[in-house]
Amino acid sequence: MRENDPVTSATRQPETPAPAVQPRLIATDLDGTLLRDDKSVSPRTVAALAAAEKAGIEVFFVTGRPARWMNVVSDHVHGHGLAICGNGAAVVDLHGGPGSHRFVKVRELARDNALDAVRLLREAAPGTVYAVEQTYGFHQEPDYPKLHMEIPDNLRPAEELLAPDGPDTDQPVLKILAYNPSLDPDGFLATARLAIGARANVTRSSPSALLEISGPGVSKASTLALCCAERGISHEEVVAFGDMPNDVEMLTWAGRSYAMGNAHPDVIAAASGRTVANNDDGVAVVIERMLAERP
Repeated sequence: MRENDPVTSATRQPETPAPAVQPRLIATDLDGTLLRDDKSVSPRTVAALAAAEKAGIEVFFVTGRPARWMNVVSDHVHGHGLAICGNGAAVVDLHGGPGSHRFVKVRELARDNALDAVRLLREAAPGTVYAVEQTYGFHQEPDYPKLHMEIPDNLRPAEELLAPDGPDTDQPVLKILAYNPSLDPDGFLATARLAIGARANVTRSSPSALLEISGPGVSKASTLALCCAERGISHEEVVAFGDMPNDVEMLTWAGRSYAMGNAHPDVIAAASGRTVANNDDGVAVVIERMLAERP
């Protein structure tokens, strides 16, 4: 299977899991889900994750964050050390620590597709500004606001950043970020998906009108499905947690899934269950109950 081929099983509708199906893998989003609003991992959540691993259940962090922002959970990846970053664009071994992460799998956004997406979205949503996320680099347009925790490597128009002779052409593009200061976030997402079509996958995880654009077929769900297939784990054996539209496909694919108490309405509709909010340790609440019910 080529890296960017769609994983058809990732579009499976959620089913009510049979009681006899025991979970083998927990897939959890980070911001707004596992992390509290102050970006901390509570002691209760740390204990629940450790208990799950001790019981033989793998824990995968599945996030829109780039690898270099994973230090917040790098102490909690346990033996395998792997995380899915960039909304499925990369599987990363976190053992090396910040700045030394090893990319195990990369599902890049082809530059031609990225340029098409920028052009089409400029036409459909005037005023949109862009940033480009690569494996190790981050570049943005001059008018792109300071939304992130870093200084960009380059300030140029997106067309120059994505050109064949642009900066860091030796690094694959993981995703592009598109921000519009005047549009409703959900409306902007709908507009972008209609304009870009099958050239790229468009989603969002921010409460603002900030979109994340990845390669065709690249999502948290499709990369998680690849990782599970490599381990012989079926979708019925996966329990997933999330709170924003970039989690919808993953929650739909997993055999059992939970929307956080603070989740977006689309996430609540996609999940097979619901837990309390991230600030109330909603992931830990479910893990504790799940382990207590194991035979």
